[in-house]
Amino acid sequence: MFAFLVFIYGLTFFSFYKYGKFLLPAASSEHGAEYDNLMLVSFVIIFFVMAITQVLLHYFAFKYRGKAGQKALYFADNNKLELIWTSIPVVVLTGLILWGLYTWNDIMNPKEGEDPIVIELYAQQFNWTARYAGADNVLGDANVRLIDIDNANILGVDTQDPNATDDIVVKELHLPVGQKVLFKMRSQDVLHSAYMPHFRAQMNCVPGMITEFAFTPTETTAEMRQRPETIEKVKRTNALRAQRAAQGIPNNDPWEFDYILLCNKICGKSHYNMQMKIVVDTPEDYQKWLAQQTTFGVSMQKDTTATTEVEAQPTIE
Repeated sequence: MFAFLVFIYGLTFFSFYKYGKFLLPAASSEHGAEYDNLMLVSFVIIFFVMAITQVLLHYFAFKYRGKAGQKALYFADNNKLELIWTSIPVVVLTGLILWGLYTWNDIMNPKEGEDPIVIELYAQQFNWTARYAGADNVLGDANVRLIDIDNANILGVDTQDPNATDDIVVKELHLPVGQKVLFKMRSQDVLHSAYMPHFRAQMNCVPGMITEFAFTPTETTAEMRQRPETIEKVKRTNALRAQRAAQGIPNNDPWEFDYILLCNKICGKSHYNMQMKIVVDTPEDYQKWLAQQTTFGVSMQKDTTATTEVEAQPTIE
């Protein structure tokens, strides 16, 4: 029992030392530091309690091991002990929950003068689509029953809603640094989970309902690429890719860091590949990129015109 105790604690310390850097990447959102502090405190409390309980467990297993002629003494209950081990977790968990709720409210509620950019994240097996609310910052209504693949209305946006005209549908997410973004999330088919690890953001995408999460990016993609830990990660990753490429293993081109949106719920056979690139720009670069995008209203007009031209062509028999 004591040998196992030494083994499990040795393994725990070794894992934190060796693999702690893989736990979470550097935080790149305003609430990231508070989130990391909350997680660190939770880790410390859990580890402290585990250390005490495991040491006592293994000690008493040794002390009261079976011996010939020795009979165990049975206690039906101990009210004092039960009060202690119930009260302490209640107080600690209440503190953690209140801290978590305060952090959540600080993340989700816009501060005075803030006008978050509204973006929809649309999940489907096995890809993501983003829809920007456009100049009016109001998303047009949408419903899965309105999906029209033939006319490129893959999100089921209501073409009759005037708020939808200036919406922008894209396959690569761009965000301006220093500005709050409010994500509204939908799912077309099964339960997905929008997970952006660098921004400490995760929210389930549930069929039949809209969920929300908000955050403010604090570092551009270019700035994050210059961080020492990012440079080291890219170097380490590309060294492994070079080895595999030399062995003739495909899909091992050199990698460059980018923020990423992942699905964090197992949603089917290609779940592992459900991801979207995120680019955090300066406000100026973000506005330039946005100005180059085609609005939903214009894209619908183009599709309608193209369909009409095809239907108008004479049939040759």
